[in-house]
Amino acid sequence: MNFKKLADKNENYIIERRRYYHQYPELSMQEIETTNSIISDLEKMGLEVKRFDGFYGCTADIIGELPGKVVALRADIDALPIKEETGLEFASTNGCMHACGHDCHIAMLLGAAKMLSENKDKLKGTVRLIFQPSEESGCQEGAQDVIRSGALDGVDAIYGSHIWGDFDAPYINVESGNRMASTAEFHVEVEGVSAHGSAPNLGVDSIVVASAIIMNLQTYVSRNNNPLNPLVVTVGKIEGGNRWNVIAGKTSFEGTVRTFSKELLEETPKAMKRIIENTAEVFGAKATMTFEWLVVPVINDNEKLNKIAQDAVKKMYGEECLRHLDTLMGGEDFSYYMQKVPGVFAFIGSRNPELNKIYTNHHEKYDVDESVLKKGAATYAQFAYDFLAQES
Repeated sequence: MNFKKLADKNENYIIERRRYYHQYPELSMQEIETTNSIISDLEKMGLEVKRFDGFYGCTADIIGELPGKVVALRADIDALPIKEETGLEFASTNGCMHACGHDCHIAMLLGAAKMLSENKDKLKGTVRLIFQPSEESGCQEGAQDVIRSGALDGVDAIYGSHIWGDFDAPYINVESGNRMASTAEFHVEVEGVSAHGSAPNLGVDSIVVASAIIMNLQTYVSRNNNPLNPLVVTVGKIEGGNRWNVIAGKTSFEGTVRTFSKELLEETPKAMKRIIENTAEVFGAKATMTFEWLVVPVINDNEKLNKIAQDAVKKMYGEECLRHLDTLMGGEDFSYYMQKVPGVFAFIGSRNPELNKIYTNHHEKYDVDESVLKKGAATYAQFAYDFLAQES
């Protein structure tokens, strides 16, 4: 079965739903009306929907008339605390924005659900739709909550995709190997001794100490880490001091770590702790760190599923539609699903300079070439159909 024609037929529906959800974004773990609207859309397709207990989002099963396995399709549904500046007629006005494209993910999965539910008689198994909250929170919510709820029980494989502003429309990327990195958040507190700004010798300047620590952390990346293992240590925020003429007694900073290496998942926090504490001690200060890995890496290491997804794209849009996309150091909690069941993750290009769709995800002017949405929906559906057909 080829879903290209069905996606063409449903393109207006997919775009209309994208614009609706774009106009009414909700933040992580606040997706009340988003969930209600998704449930309404699914029930109009004749599907029985299950809400999650204790958090937002939902699941629904499309049960084929022929026996078979269970494949899951996932879309995330939360938005970001960004004031939109796209100028779109359907722009959000509530101070939040679907700046990461989750409105597109919702619409594409709804489009796939519509196509699959209308062809249940040809479906050899069950397609489980997962509309996941709180991907943007980057913590133990989101995918972890969905998994704990039992949404993956009985699932044999899962497919997810992300629309991407730095990847040209109308191309799709399904590639083996490292795709998105593990993500950590760290916080450091530096305690020195306050003194008058005219007498630094009487104090321990926590700002100077923090600066030395930050520079030493960068040296760890460039001089201690194997350059063949990608590693990023970024300090994104620093605060210290009370007044221009006072030696700062306390300074804090925070940042993120990104890597793909299992070895570095263990080594990096230990090395950072050693550098932070020892650097502070040299200056006569004290420093403490809290560190948490938020998501593990997304790695497409199941060649069977990679091939099914790649062949689905080729079948509908030709081999030329598949394009390379460099490994990304951004994080995605879809990785937690892939720890539980075999999975594959794809990217849908949304950049089109001719339409001025040039801004990247998380930008206040991020928008997409909507012509790619039907391709994302069709790939969801074709992957699910083909997986079930091959496994029957």
